[in-house]
Amino acid sequence: MSAHKTTKNQLISQLFWQTEIGADEAISAYPSVQDEMTSLKQYMALLKTPAQPDLSQPKISSEPVSVIQQNTGSGASISEQNSGVSDTMKRVSLESLTTLNELKIALEKFEGCSLKNTASQLVFGDGNPDAKIMMIGEAPGKDEDRMGIPFVGQAGQLLDKMLKSIGLDRQQIYITNFIPWRPPGNRTPSSEEISQLKPFMLKHIQLKKPDIIVALGGVSAKALLDTDLGILKLRGHFQEKQFGLEQPIRILPTLHPAYLLRAPAQKKLAFQDLVLLKRAITNGMVTY
Repeated sequence: MSAHKTTKNQLISQLFWQTEIGADEAISAYPSVQDEMTSLKQYMALLKTPAQPDLSQPKISSEPVSVIQQNTGSGASISEQNSGVSDTMKRVSLESLTTLNELKIALEKFEGCSLKNTASQLVFGDGNPDAKIMMIGEAPGKDEDRMGIPFVGQAGQLLDKMLKSIGLDRQQIYITNFIPWRPPGNRTPSSEEISQLKPFMLKHIQLKKPDIIVALGGVSAKALLDTDLGILKLRGHFQEKQFGLEQPIRILPTLHPAYLLRAPAQKKLAFQDLVLLKRAITNGMVTY
């Protein structure tokens, strides 16, 4: 009974999300129901009183386009990647850090990025610290800067809907941003700022050891993969990178929720990426 109810609730969430992207035929992220639930009418038959989706599209910043290009090897150590970044960076020892809290303290003490001077506070991470799915966005916005939690604004609310559509919530993922301080006016982080903070993100990944990283948006995807390819070319498939760990980590680039709010027609592409994530979970690529 409970299993059926859970499946039904997941299908309802998925239906609402697909309604938002304008799908006229249901796409299931659940292999067990893919053959049986092939049309929107079949999904609707499961619902007694379907609710109406929230179709509001607030105006916020568009998908970032700036890129960081570094020739760092996938297996390079943090100390190697720190070289040449800044004198202040060299004074922050990341090698000795063993916990996320120690990394957070190191970031709070770091004075090598001017964004710290204009932001209200550090925005570090949210969700389940032990989760094996790590989502990495770009940078905090106004709401995140005020509350100190990533993805709590309009883009974050959309992200929660996206996760719910494949049966996930924030207790099953860990979420952070590549840049922990809000850039003034929500501008795109500069390549210099990304370079200054990249060693911290690499250490973040090494401490987390996720099975899968979902790179939300172009800034995150490009910086993590050391490429200048656009997000529309990067999305749609998994890539792998070592990050100095014993096992490579699968990376799934996808569109940033903030971009989807400005370009709702692209939600269909984002949902296709979510299906890939769900299939990876179903196929045992994520350990719990």
